[in-house]
Amino acid sequence: MPRHLIATLASRLPGFRRLPLFKLLAIAEIALLARRHVSRLSRPERRRLVALLRAGRGRGRNLAADDRAELAALVAKVEPRLFVGTAADRLSPVPLPRRIVQGRQRR
Repeated sequence: MPRHLIATLASRLPGFRRLPLFKLLAIAEIALLARRHVSRLSRPERRRLVALLRAGRGRGRNLAADDRAELAALVAKVEPRLFVGTAADRLSPVPLPRRIVQGRQRR
């Protein structure tokens, strides 16, 4: 990172200077993974996902059945299981087995 960017972050984010470099790299790695998974949705799908989350106030039972099904389809398209497995694999000091990262194979 450029020096001026680090200085700007350190002045604007409380506690930034106290974070060890490894934690900063891990946070950046997870942010890039999250971006990759969220980018699987088109712009209108991302907007609809946010609208459904706001309408349900974070709880699926606050939505109608059809909205709940749409929310589930959008979340499935992002592949949260693969995201969590990949994040764990990237942060793990040893490579994790494929079945842990990607889950069981479906038949």
